[in-house]
Amino acid sequence: MFTGIIQNTSKIKKVISKPGLKTLVVKLNKNRIKNLKIGASVAVNGVCLTVTSIHKNEVSFDVMQETMNKTTLGSLKKNSRVNIERSLKQGDELGGHLLSGHIDMTATIKKITKPENNTIIEFDCSKKWMKYIFDKGFIAINGASLTIVKTFQKGGFTVHLIPETLKATTFASLAVGNKVNIEIDRQTQAIVNTVEHYLNKNR
Repeated sequence: MFTGIIQNTSKIKKVISKPGLKTLVVKLNKNRIKNLKIGASVAVNGVCLTVTSIHKNEVSFDVMQETMNKTTLGSLKKNSRVNIERSLKQGDELGGHLLSGHIDMTATIKKITKPENNTIIEFDCSKKWMKYIFDKGFIAINGASLTIVKTFQKGGFTVHLIPETLKATTFASLAVGNKVNIEIDRQTQAIVNTVEHYLNKNR
């Protein structure tokens, strides 16, 4: 499990491509590498990946074809920067909201506006997911827990980013047309599905 509070950004040092599999070699800083072991879970741009090898401060993760199909990890290249979060430990502060690291969809950046001391990003996404996306609800974008500000029934939503979020994540480097990984809030999904099931059953 993860919290959606990005701990730092890291650089992809190497991408090794094989049929149906990519290995991402990520350079982690000393705070993130401490006590990390092979088999541990790390969220890379919001995707839960398993550590397969550790060499000094370079950590390898295998990404299978299914994950590449459903996320943006397949498009990562050498020197790409990614959001990093180590898995939640007992006693850690839950500053964001609980995340599984299992991506539901990708969304595309439609518009970026920058009023003073603020950044507003509008995303396009599949309409089928909009029943789980509410104004003031939670959503995880590239692993970062964010609050939804506005939704569009046609399929889309906006978030507002403060300067600290831009400094702590890779969002400052995103541009219109870029795709991002989206994980919807599991509690919201469970509630909506339960109510929908109940209403359908009692029609």
